This record gives sequence, C-alpha cells and structure tokens, in this order.
Amino acid sequence: MKDKEIEKLISQEKKRQRGVVNLIPSENYESEDVLKALGSVLDNKYAEGYPHKRYYGGQTYTDKVEDLARERALKLFKLAPKKWSVNVQPLSGSPANLAVYLATVPLGGKIMGMSLTNGGHLTHGQKVSMTGKVWQQIAYGVDSKSEVVNYIELEKLARKEKPALIVCGYTAYSRIVDFKKFRKIADACGALLMVDMSHFAGLVAGEAYPSPFPYADIITTTTHKTLRGPRGAMIFSKIDSRELNKKIDKAVFPGLQGGPHMSQIAAIAVALKEASNPNFKKYAKQVIKNAQALANELMRLGWKVVSGGTDSHLVLVDTWMGGAGISGTEAEARLERGGIICNKNTIPGETRSPFDPSGIRLGSPAETTRGKKEKDMIKIARKIDAILRK
Repeated sequence: MKDKEIEKLISQEKKRQRGVVNLIPSENYESEDVLKALGSVLDNKYAEGYPHKRYYGGQTYTDKVEDLARERALKLFKLAPKKWSVNVQPLSGSPANLAVYLATVPLGGKIMGMSLTNGGHLTHGQKVSMTGKVWQQIAYGVDSKSEVVNYIELEKLARKEKPALIVCGYTAYSRIVDFKKFRKIADACGALLMVDMSHFAGLVAGEAYPSPFPYADIITTTTHKTLRGPRGAMIFSKIDSRELNKKIDKAVFPGLQGGPHMSQIAAIAVALKEASNPNFKKYAKQVIKNAQALANELMRLGWKVVSGGTDSHLVLVDTWMGGAGISGTEAEARLERGGIICNKNTIPGETRSPFDPSGIRLGSPAETTRGKKEKDMIKIARKIDAILRK
C-alpha cells in the first residue's frame, strides 16, 4: 500500500485483534474469501436500482451477484422464493429497520419494541433514535424478577395500545424468544410482526436457535455477528396480498438509499454460502455451548448473570449490584487492560447512566470462530473474575 499511514494503522489494528480475547457479541472474524469480495473491483460499480432494473449501464455481472446473494439467502433459511422475498441492499441494520417502518407504519404511528435498558435496540423506537422521533414507541421490558419477557403482560399492553408493528429480537437479551407467542399477540391487536434477528441469525442458520420465519411477517438482520459475514443487512418479507416486499423495496430504494455497495453484497453472498456448509451447524452449536460455559462459571464465581444464564451467544453480567460494585464502564476498561474486550451495557432495572451503566455484555461468536471450546471459556471466566476483583 502506498499510503503508509493507513497501512500502518491497519497493521496495528490487525495486531490488536490477534492479541486480545474478543468477547463482544456483535463482532466476529470474516473469512479471507469474504474480505476478498469486500475489497474487490465491484466497489467501482454504481448499480442504483434492482437487478435487471438499474439506472446505469454495464450491469451484466452486478445483476448476477445480487441475484445470487438473494438466492443464497432464501436457500440458507429454507424459504420458498414464491412465498418470501429478500432485499440485500441495506447498508447496515439500522437503515434496514428504518426501511421497514417507512414501508409499514404511518408517520407518527405506534411501534412496540423493547426498551433500551431491558435489551432493545436504538432502532426499535428509542427516543434518541430517528425511529423514536418519527414514530411513537410503545415500550415493553422484562419481568423484574425473572428478567425474561412476560408474554401475558406484553399481550395486555399490545391490546391496549394497538401498535401497527411489534418488534421482537434484541441486542442484549440472552434468552430464546417465543415467536409463536409473539405471533398470537400480534394477531390479537392487529399488528404486523417484525423480528430483528441480527444477533442470532447465524444461530438460526446453523439450526441452533428457533427459526422466526414460520411466525413473522418481516425479518431484518445484519450479516456480521453470528452470521460471520461483512457489515451489511438483509430484509426478508412475506409475499402476499399486502405487498410488503414491494413496499419495503421502495423504502430501501429510492426511499432511503441510492446505489448499493456491490462489493458488500458480493461478500454477503460468500458468507451465506459459507453458512450453508455443514460445519457451520457445528459452529453455531458451539457458540451456544461456549456462552453457557462462560455464564455458568461466572455464576459459580459469584457474579450475577442477568436471567440466570443464556440460551444464545450472549451473556449479560451485573457488575454493580450483583458483582463487585464496579460500573460497566470501569469493568470494560479493566478488562481491556487485561487483554479482554467486551462492552459496557445497561441491565434490566438500570439505575445508572447509559454512559456508565451497571453491567457488561459478553459474547462467544468471535472466540468460537478462533476455535475456543467450553474449557477455554471457563478459563476466560476465571481471568475475568481475577481482573475485576483486584
């Protein structure tokens, strides 16, 4: 690389990544093939529009790339092309969610999503997000004792508020989501059901986590995290008389975006093919085993794990009231100094600021990609304990 300053920074970041234990649940390590596609000449091509309906010439191969990505996405999740549509153009998860709302919820309408402190995402209608400024969030949370979703109370709230859209699938909730119950609740109040499976998409693909497709109307997901692809997103929608797929396509382009990033779409296609390999199922199952081993050992060592464990790739730890009286910010900093990377996070019933919350969020996807097993996660838990109790 002729730009030595950037080359040096990339080299330093590569060294940093190799030298730490990465427990951020929303991060992973892409394969060399994914990186090659991401850095390919496809990035030179402007492909505004959709395959075979572009606004620029020279699309012979870009059309084939996007068609292949869509075909692989449907095949990976066992979806019939006549019943489901997928859009692979969203630049990331946040604009993907925004596109769904633009397509399905009247401006000022109600979106029912989990509150941020209980595990929801900013784009599920939080006030600091554009989604909370354009639409009204009907916030729900978890039970104060069990720290899991209370579906009875959730249904009461949905019947009372009658949101246009209900969102499930979260950024800091470690338990299995009961999609069947969410479908029943959505039907009871006349709402569409959207699942944001960004965090557990790879677990669904690997058949280690229940699939939301039999129950949801719309499903969004990022393509990194457990799916182990590039930073991008996809939107799946049912094909029926409601024409959700057509409305969503129009919301993505021309509603929110111009030309898609074709190198990113090619990299997504590569990752989807990799996830269809039988070895990926072993990976997905090991991700959960590793997270559970980490959670169990931390609890054995006296730490409070939110909801008493995990069913997925994610572990939420209360370091303030349920640990050693350490804020999430301080815990994150101490662990980084000790070579372990995580992120500070709010917990249910949060009493501190989101900038200095009461917990940390840990995850197993990245270290599982590196070949870690349960015994390794137990050692990592013990190291975490030693660092935080100094």
